[in-house]
Amino acid sequence: MSSQEHPNDKRVSWHEYFMNIARQVATRATCDRKHVGAVIVRDKTILSTGYNGSIRGLAHCTEAGHLIEDGHCVRTVHAEANAICQAARNGVRIENADIYTTASPCWNCFRLIANSSIKRIYYGEFYRDTRSLEVAKELGMELIDLSELMNDPSIPIVGEPKHDDSCGCGE
Repeated sequence: MSSQEHPNDKRVSWHEYFMNIARQVATRATCDRKHVGAVIVRDKTILSTGYNGSIRGLAHCTEAGHLIEDGHCVRTVHAEANAICQAARNGVRIENADIYTTASPCWNCFRLIANSSIKRIYYGEFYRDTRSLEVAKELGMELIDLSELMNDPSIPIVGEPKHDDSCGCGE
């Protein structure tokens, strides 16, 4: 039963819960141009998390600076890819899971998600690439916009990144 069925239940919905966790995971990002977090979930259980960060063992953007190609910092591995890699490192099966990510996946991450057999992508803001929207329909995958949850000022996030004109995220 949901909190909607029980009006006295003040708990957040499952979508809010997992998106809040993705937002908190994003605070670990090591590139200050964009903080993104991802949470892979199946049956209301967290299987893996990831944030955009440098290749394991290499310097972070905060230490070595940005590595810019075509206007994007390529020093980091994206949050979705890191969540998938973390699951693989730990032998966690993510087939038929859902992924909650603070920003919709780029084309490369979408392809990883699709080939991982993740069935639904919940995202908090749309990020640039529309190819994933078109291909998801063809594959029978769902991309679900939860941006209204990302704009709720009543949800405090510790360590939320600060944005300015130089960060390149468009906020």
